[in-house]
Amino acid sequence: MFTGLIEALGTVAEIKQTGRGMRLRVETPLAPELTTGESLAVNGVCLTVTVAGGGEVHADLGPETARVTTLGALRRGQKVNLERAMRADGRFGGHLVQGHVDGTGTVVDLRPEGDANWITVTFARDLASYFVRKGSVAVDGVSLTVAGLGADRFDVMIVPFTWQHTNLSSLRAGDRVNIECDIVGKYVARAAEVYPRP
Repeated sequence: MFTGLIEALGTVAEIKQTGRGMRLRVETPLAPELTTGESLAVNGVCLTVTVAGGGEVHADLGPETARVTTLGALRRGQKVNLERAMRADGRFGGHLVQGHVDGTGTVVDLRPEGDANWITVTFARDLASYFVRKGSVAVDGVSLTVAGLGADRFDVMIVPFTWQHTNLSSLRAGDRVNIECDIVGKYVARAAEVYPRP
């Protein structure tokens, strides 16, 4: 489980095809604090650390992860958001983030307002029931508030600290991002589907 509060930016050192999927190598200052087998969210996708040391971590991506997230399209030198799994004795911030991406969205607009920045992201219609205005959403692993909502898009406002300490500032119109909807909303929507009102 994660919170959507990004701890560090990492740099993709290598991503390559293997016989069973892909292997990702990321340079990060978090490497000395990670051990083999730990969970690490990379752009909002929960991965298992296979190697940690020497200023970098390695993780394997299965074919499904490469297909349904943006990780399969990462490029060498690209910045990625990193968050270690939440500690049970730590302060809780952000919102409950599983690292299980619901789909990808496309950035269609970025615009400044004062010191902040707006980002508009489109999403697949089958995710529509999971969004509510002022609800939570994770975009590339960053916990954000849905400030505007349409039939197939949402708006989020990025405050200066988040803009400076995540990779959201590098986004451009047309870029794909990982989306994880609020887990509470998903359970409510599922309950309504299974137990419809008479």
